Amino acid sequence: MNRALSALVAGAAGAALIFAAPASASGSAGPGPREWVDPVTGHRIVRVDDRPGVYGLYFNYNAFTPGGDRMVYLTAEGIRTASTRDWSTRLVFRGKVDRLLFTGHTRATAYYTTRPAGSDDGEGPFTVWMLDLDTGKSRQVASMPGGRIESINADDTLLAGHRELAPPPPAIAAQGRRDPKTGSPTYSGTDAQGRPLPFAEAKARWMDARLAAKVPMEIFTLDIATGASRSIHRATDWLNHVQFSPTDPALMMFCHEGPWHKVDRIWTIRTDGSDLTRIHHRTMQGEIAGHEYWSSDGKAIWYDLQMPRGGMLWLARHEIGAGRDAAKGPARRTWYKVAADQGSYHYLTSPDGTVVAGDGNDAGKFISLFRPVPDPSPEAAETLDGDRLIATGSLKSERIVDLSRQDYTLEPNEHFTPDGRWLVYRANVEGRPALYAAQL
Repeated sequence: MNRALSALVAGAAGAALIFAAPASASGSAGPGPREWVDPVTGHRIVRVDDRPGVYGLYFNYNAFTPGGDRMVYLTAEGIRTASTRDWSTRLVFRGKVDRLLFTGHTRATAYYTTRPAGSDDGEGPFTVWMLDLDTGKSRQVASMPGGRIESINADDTLLAGHRELAPPPPAIAAQGRRDPKTGSPTYSGTDAQGRPLPFAEAKARWMDARLAAKVPMEIFTLDIATGASRSIHRATDWLNHVQFSPTDPALMMFCHEGPWHKVDRIWTIRTDGSDLTRIHHRTMQGEIAGHEYWSSDGKAIWYDLQMPRGGMLWLARHEIGAGRDAAKGPARRTWYKVAADQGSYHYLTSPDGTVVAGDGNDAGKFISLFRPVPDPSPEAAETLDGDRLIATGSLKSERIVDLSRQDYTLEPNEHFTPDGRWLVYRANVEGRPALYAAQL
């Protein structure tokens, strides 16, 4: 046993660790060991749940109760919680759930939606519910004519989402339909010779057509107490990924969806519709920015930046306090260089803001921690000219989980537990989807 494993056993605080590698990717997880040590990274791994239909929330949706003691997730039978103390699980709601949304910030509640029986229209009518995680009782918040709920504000008074105000052309509507539970769309198509297109190419073609269709849309809020809906912003740009600030109940971020090299993607707006602000303005042909998320303290927006796509890679941080549209004045910005083996589909900053997690990609199949390091060069010590210039830095890596067997059509979508001691993620490394927790 190497030094890393010996230290882990000594510090396991009485936990019963079984030192066994996961089953092969072609096999089933079965009743095998629930815990092991990753032989590549030396970190303790817990398989939280591998029940049929298990689904963990998207990386920017809050999955934890305000006290940080429970995490919500979905299985075929209903909504479950996992204790972040010992990863024991409990079914808290048995019944129909089309989409598990997120938890509240001030109360032990979870939000979910249901659709009419027999409906397979991911954009059609739905009902929003609030579930008390202590009692298991649900109450209806509102019935909606269509769209998607995507966020809850910091004081649990408003939900927010987006909807189409007119249907897209039929050929576009038939593509990209979302799985009602995971929210993941499916794409298909054929080339000029009638051969099926690869998933990525079919998706790119559909997104290009969807952006060009100029479908009228709106961002709306929904009052949790009354169920009243209010339109915040309307456009024929493709609106998506609405995210409330974790600290300011009246501030939200959203994106202009579409092929990333064709849109200035990241924007903020207030809940009264004022102060529409562009966060990143493209300046280079082929430049892309996306997978934006809030820092836990609400002071910054982080995002993946590539100049151009597949070229120079950065993890960008934009301070909101001073942040304005480029046409309105300077903003405090820091870009951290991403090395070739540090790329990830999604990044997420720890609750204390000291490290960033990345869920890897096909070029580097690891879940990793990255510590932002300011540029040590003499030039970096000079003034940033009143914040007109962009500060730079790099990322120092630590491997946490080996995902060499992962099929990345299932995105890991990592989450820090609120105490920063674990990373929760989803993976198919044992032959079927499961939720895991890696100890930090």
